[in-house]
Amino acid sequence: MSHSKTTFWKPGAEAPGSHLSEERSSATDASSYIQPYNANGSLSIQQQRQQLPVFRHRNHILYLVEKFRTVVVVGETGCGKTTQIPQYLYEAGWASAGRVVGVTQPRRVAAVTVATRVAEERGVLLGREVGYAVRFDDCSDDAETRIKFLTDGLLIREMMSDPLLSKYGVLMLDEAHERSLHTDVIVGLLKKIQKRRSDLRLIVASATLDADQFKAFFESNETDDPTKDTAAVLTVEGRMFPVDVFYSLNPVPDYRKATVETVMKIHRSERPGDVLAFLTGQDEVQYVVSLLIEHARHLDQDSLKMWVLPMYGTLRHSDQAKVFQRTPRNCRKIVVATNVAETSITIAGIGYVVDAGFVKLQAFNCRCAVDVLVVVPVSQASAQQRAGRAGRATVPEMQRTSLAGVVLQLKALGVDNILRFPFLSPPPAQNMVQGVELLYALGAVDEHCRLTIPLGASMAEFPLNPMFAKMLLGSERFGCSVEALTVAAMMQIQNVFVEPPNQRSRMERAKRKFSAAEGDHVSMLNVYNAFLANGRSSRWCKAHFLHYRGLCRAVEIRSQLERMLRRSKVKLVSCEEDVEALQKCVTAAFFANAARFHPSGVYRTVRDDYSLYLHPTSVLSVEEPPAWLVFNDVVHTKKEFMRDITVIKPDWLYELAPHYYQYGTERELAAKKARLE
Repeated sequence: MSHSKTTFWKPGAEAPGSHLSEERSSATDASSYIQPYNANGSLSIQQQRQQLPVFRHRNHILYLVEKFRTVVVVGETGCGKTTQIPQYLYEAGWASAGRVVGVTQPRRVAAVTVATRVAEERGVLLGREVGYAVRFDDCSDDAETRIKFLTDGLLIREMMSDPLLSKYGVLMLDEAHERSLHTDVIVGLLKKIQKRRSDLRLIVASATLDADQFKAFFESNETDDPTKDTAAVLTVEGRMFPVDVFYSLNPVPDYRKATVETVMKIHRSERPGDVLAFLTGQDEVQYVVSLLIEHARHLDQDSLKMWVLPMYGTLRHSDQAKVFQRTPRNCRKIVVATNVAETSITIAGIGYVVDAGFVKLQAFNCRCAVDVLVVVPVSQASAQQRAGRAGRATVPEMQRTSLAGVVLQLKALGVDNILRFPFLSPPPAQNMVQGVELLYALGAVDEHCRLTIPLGASMAEFPLNPMFAKMLLGSERFGCSVEALTVAAMMQIQNVFVEPPNQRSRMERAKRKFSAAEGDHVSMLNVYNAFLANGRSSRWCKAHFLHYRGLCRAVEIRSQLERMLRRSKVKLVSCEEDVEALQKCVTAAFFANAARFHPSGVYRTVRDDYSLYLHPTSVLSVEEPPAWLVFNDVVHTKKEFMRDITVIKPDWLYELAPHYYQYGTERELAAKKARLE
């Protein structure tokens, strides 16, 4: 089977810097580009660094890091804390003697783009002295990298092989105010590590946060001298430009189209300056980008041109890099982004921000025991953060999402008593209990809540939802590990199908060519196999309304998952035309997300009898609704919709998960099945 090369710069991999070649070539042709609103653009990189507000605090920061184990840095957006503090630490010798300065980011986009900028400032090749590591992409060198940017999830995985993080001299947790699930876990783990490593320094940095809460949390560590301060707080100013805020006078029926209209008004009537527009997800970004491109095609030849670019987490690095390129002369850059552009990354030349006022958050629904993606209005503080200068106060992810993955990782790290783990914000007890129950049902922990060997330990090594990890590790039993790998990879890609403006019917017809009666997982398998069979052609993808770069990414992810599966001693076998084998494999992992069709016309979860609906994008939404199914997750808009669905037989639940559907539940299932039949 054919697979693509990784982006890690080693022999046999993609050529060094190839995905940034456009950015670098554009930077060399200074005569062809302008960069509005950069008063320091004519200065050298070192002079630009010295103009940043954080530079005035350089010595103070280094003094505090030397004296205190933990330093909380509160710095407003644009002060330079993310790019400059790691360099100050490196220049002061904190990365000598083989040590590394590590910087965590909640999002992969930020980790990659900040690493790229710091490498440029230091005049080094990305992946050598300065590198990054994100899920499914490692651009660093163990022997050479001294400043390493990585997602918080990757740092937890490094702890599995190096529990004390012995190679790091300083760790900087950036954007801590976002309170992501992994960031909160890292905070608790680092508190335990600091008890064993008095030499490890920690910097907690953010645009805004409750500095006193972090300070008190780390000061409560047991030390030789309880009277000695172990944490300090430093505030760095960072308001570099005044911001005028304008509001829509009336609500709008469709905020996507209103975003397009606002951007076009700015383009036609306002002075030069690039535009950044915020939306909630990749599908909305792609939709608005396509509308704006259509508008750009109808502009007068003599008018200011539009360069429309998307920005979201799963976008390929080469496309992300385009966002940071200088804007061509007589042109306005329009960046349409999810909230990945809200913090950490700074796009030079932005003069206007259009905010739809919504964000997509993940929340755990205890009634149906699944994570639900909910589109909600942003907080006022978050809106100010998007405007460029303030922070936000969102409920910590630890308190609103499923904890099965967190419990699995903590168990793999040797944390036996998870109830006594030092959480910065303790999660609800019910969420913790349901997470443990799911892991027990999956076979990852035993009746004593101990990690099982080898299944539980192997599941913890996969950078996937525990259910997907179980699906892959159990796929050999069903003789479909080749197909399971493809399904797992495709499920990491959002919005495989692209809907251009006013072409929904054509897109739906193209989608039906790949649709399978067995559901979305098998349909995605058909898409992937057809993509390979047609030579991974971008032209073929365009003709079939498929996201070419997303499919290329799926090929890369599948290749890496295959290597991990081989390390777990799972044989690669294909079920060929036996689709039922793949359906059973999916059921054996996602049995907890089973639902049945109710005579009332809705679906109800098997175990909790909770009402759900088929998502309109499911291939099953246009067919006669199947009687029984399993699903990946739930998204809540007007209703609670199940996404990524596979049709099942009810007998499989008894056969594959008798430990989960037993006692009263099993009898109830049998009775309901008899009524339906």
